Amino acid sequence: MTNQSKINNVVILGGGTAGWMTAAALSKSLSHLNITLVESDRIGTIGVGEATIPTMQFFNNLLGIPQHEFLKQTQGSYKLGIQFENWRKLDHDYFHAFGSTGKGLWAAGFHDFWRKGVNNNACRDYSKYNIEAVAAKAGKFGRLQTPLNHAYHLDAGLYAKMLRSLSEKQGVKRVEGEVEYVRQDSESGYITGLTLKDGSKLDGDLFVDCSGFKGLLINETMKVPFNDWSHWLPNDRAIAVQTRSDKPPAPYTRSIAHHAGWQWRIPLQHRMGNGIVYASEYMSDDEAEALLLSSVEGEVLTTPRPIKFKTGYRQELWHKNCVAIGLSGGFIEPLESTAIHLIQQGILRLIKLFPEHGIDALEVAEYNLSATLDYEQIKDFIVLHYKVTERDDSPYWQFCKNMDIPESLEKRLNLFKKTGRFIQRQEELFVDSWLQVMIGQGLVPDRYHRIVDEMTDQQLEQFLDKIASSLEQQVATLPSHAEYLKRYCSASM
Repeated sequence: MTNQSKINNVVILGGGTAGWMTAAALSKSLSHLNITLVESDRIGTIGVGEATIPTMQFFNNLLGIPQHEFLKQTQGSYKLGIQFENWRKLDHDYFHAFGSTGKGLWAAGFHDFWRKGVNNNACRDYSKYNIEAVAAKAGKFGRLQTPLNHAYHLDAGLYAKMLRSLSEKQGVKRVEGEVEYVRQDSESGYITGLTLKDGSKLDGDLFVDCSGFKGLLINETMKVPFNDWSHWLPNDRAIAVQTRSDKPPAPYTRSIAHHAGWQWRIPLQHRMGNGIVYASEYMSDDEAEALLLSSVEGEVLTTPRPIKFKTGYRQELWHKNCVAIGLSGGFIEPLESTAIHLIQQGILRLIKLFPEHGIDALEVAEYNLSATLDYEQIKDFIVLHYKVTERDDSPYWQFCKNMDIPESLEKRLNLFKKTGRFIQRQEELFVDSWLQVMIGQGLVPDRYHRIVDEMTDQQLEQFLDKIASSLEQQVATLPSHAEYLKRYCSASM
């Protein structure tokens, strides 16, 4: 096959969340394609990515999936943000919420007004000025005149099952089997087909690698190098376990730091997703499992599942006629729930740049440039959580606190600390989130914008109080999260 061949036949290797999201979106948006997905029931999926960010709403809307039906079928709940516990220091917590905090001006952000309020002892905790944070901590969810920015907690296995059904209705063909051999053109190096262990052959024009960490196509076949970020993000292990819910689901994720990493708690309608993330250099597998099982709430429903990973991404996520989506392309630990977002971005980018009339090197380069920007910006945001900390109570936290960090992150932190300036970068995923996490982790600017002084101290105090009081009043009108789920999204057990 030459790079100018018309693309008609797409082969997706691997199911799970990445594979079936890819199949569903491609078959919905480009219905003329012949799409085949190959997966084996014998090969399990990671399937622990149960928390998302608000961008997932767009993806479900693209597929025509009603929100309430989605939550019913995935036994999901709403997510308004993440509560970080023990990250800045022991026995301290802060909230990273979706949506914007407070009200700023064109020249100065709300954080500038809040910063002067700190000097005057006239302000509340930063999260008190974010309606999603106020609603989350009150256990509330519902409809307001300005909708709450939200994401979801979901059962990833049920979501994949839902998308498989949708994909097959849209013409996607599923083939059960395992790959024995990947066939390549001897001159171009392009993949021409897959030979399965039962001897059957699948030919294709474009191949999407959703084979997980193994990266059977992008890694083992195409040999695309991996950019390793372990020197900034040393966590390389996780253990996941499910427990029976013993209380109504909260509308937020909990991230609880420990002496060698952190733990997650993700509340669904029918159960709690629990896990521990850690660095094997600082904690043994047995110690991690013991810590996880000793701290979970409710009856343990599953056997603890160990996962090994390396943080980083492929230098090219699209190479020749192979596109890596999901874990095959890269992995950034689930601290800010970006795994499904990166899958989604890869799919949407592929649709926008789909090589219908042949693979063009310029389009491939644009895809890889944009994908790299996604990974790099998210990486900086994740490293922030570890670097900006007061913790030095273990060798792990001493390493994090004192480690060298990417120059791009160092410049951003220094600028914010010295001047209070925060400059949004091109196509930035997290914006207000940076401010919430920097302040939550204890990085408070040395000064604020001069325009804030146009307010008197009394005016500033009234301004801040009015915002916080208004949010409290609005949240007071909302039903509880559990009531809202029961009324509109109750899952059939």
